[in-house]
Amino acid sequence: MRFVLTEECPPVPSSTTTQNVRDVYDRWVRANEKAWVYILASISDVLNKKHEVMLTAREIMASLQEMFGQPSSSVRHEAIKYVYVTHMKDGINVREHVLDMIVHFNVAEAHEAMIDETSQELDELIRLHVCYIKSYSTYCLT
Repeated sequence: MRFVLTEECPPVPSSTTTQNVRDVYDRWVRANEKAWVYILASISDVLNKKHEVMLTAREIMASLQEMFGQPSSSVRHEAIKYVYVTHMKDGINVREHVLDMIVHFNVAEAHEAMIDETSQELDELIRLHVCYIKSYSTYCLT
């Protein structure tokens, strides 16, 4: 669903366009509607009234960023710090741990943390977590 915040709405398909083009457009529209509803439900009534006339989730997010500034560096820092210091506790479900880590990676990325091939520290951390989880899973299965 994140793609509706980064990609423009595809052009409205005509009656002669292929099914693939229509599917892409329909997928974008459905995802935008979900994001739009989620964003409006998550903000105050005053902000909701101001933004409900906007057609896309991307427009709402751009307006909110303009009003309140860029994403918080402290939130990004806390999410990355959590990823660095978290260890899988004994007895915790591997799936729960992985989902918890994914949530924090997504929070860091949503607040513009550079999580890609060039950010080697995070890349190494991800690799170590994956290796640990694989070895832990193998240990649990034997």
